[in-house]
Amino acid sequence: MGWIRTSAATVVAIVVTAASATAYTAYTVFAALPAAAAAPEDPPGTVVAVGPLDSQHRLPGAARNLLVTYWSEGPHDLPMLSTGAVYVPPGTPPAGGWPVVSWAHGTTGLADGCAPTVEKPVPNAVAYLTHWLGQGYAVVATDYVGLGTPGLLPYLDGRSAAHSVIDMVRAARSVDRDLAARWIVVGQSEGGQAAMFTARLATGYAPELDYRGAVATGVPSNIETLLPLGGPQFPPLPLVGTGVFMAYLLAGMQAYYPDLDVGSYLSPFGQTVVNEVQGLCYPQAAARFGHVSIGQLLSRSVDTPGLRALAARLLAIPTSGYDRPIFLGQGLIDTMVPAVLTAKLVADLAANRVDFTLHAYPTGHVQTVAAALPDTTPFVARLLPVSPR
Repeated sequence: MGWIRTSAATVVAIVVTAASATAYTAYTVFAALPAAAAAPEDPPGTVVAVGPLDSQHRLPGAARNLLVTYWSEGPHDLPMLSTGAVYVPPGTPPAGGWPVVSWAHGTTGLADGCAPTVEKPVPNAVAYLTHWLGQGYAVVATDYVGLGTPGLLPYLDGRSAAHSVIDMVRAARSVDRDLAARWIVVGQSEGGQAAMFTARLATGYAPELDYRGAVATGVPSNIETLLPLGGPQFPPLPLVGTGVFMAYLLAGMQAYYPDLDVGSYLSPFGQTVVNEVQGLCYPQAAARFGHVSIGQLLSRSVDTPGLRALAARLLAIPTSGYDRPIFLGQGLIDTMVPAVLTAKLVADLAANRVDFTLHAYPTGHVQTVAAALPDTTPFVARLLPVSPR
């Protein structure tokens, strides 16, 4: 089921419903890039290391599977390193080069070992990226700044994540001449938020690229509107992973915004959780702290001007200013990102006349990605056609 060019009636409807690869020997690849890190003053997208991905991280059928390390921008728009993967289809590229799908992944954790280019590949993610490769797109996939690189992942810092996604395209094109400037972002969950921020920033941040649109599923939106309720009395929610996600968010805030003294809002137990989740990938963190509520993490109300302003800056999905079409996908039985929060996002986008398409599916959070493929595939093909070879 789905709703197109969403209206106010759709908002009501959704609320109601919600109750091996060859070696990279082709010298389109610049194999002579230096292994040492470039100076931080080098522009975002500058590649400082490139090499082949290890065998377990290669996409089936890709002609080239590359691991790149590149400069991007993290919190405060300061330089940070990111890693990411580049997957190139086999055969002769179409006129103008392979159009690019830039993938923004969902939550994996904060530890460096949780980076998608490091941890054991997730079969569903491999199948999803292989689908786009098979459609004739080069696929690039950032790990995000601070995940597998120095610093801590600034979790749900939408602007930082968007920079990683966009600069991944820049980096990939600098190491493979067969990649076109035409590109689209596709993201799920944490990556769905990243995709929305990318959609808002892409044209202005990287005008030399040809950004065409966004696919965002399972987007965590309107979290910042719940902030005034945060405190020790915050009731347990009938949702999955909320305490872990909040601990990840607080860890990033504590690391990058010391002036706000995030620790002063945490209970002793909450500080322990925040410290420990920094070394755990999501499955391990969920097994250890999945029962923890937001209220257990906090010692006092977080309804303060400083935290409200920071949460809005990091989390709030832009609701205007988009210049390309957006596809939104939402699972109606999603217990991580409930449809009722997406309903408000939809209403705000519609009020601002944003060009978007909404489809809802009778699925949970993770399942929505695959369920949406029959709709997202033609959506992407329309915005990013593959020219005849």
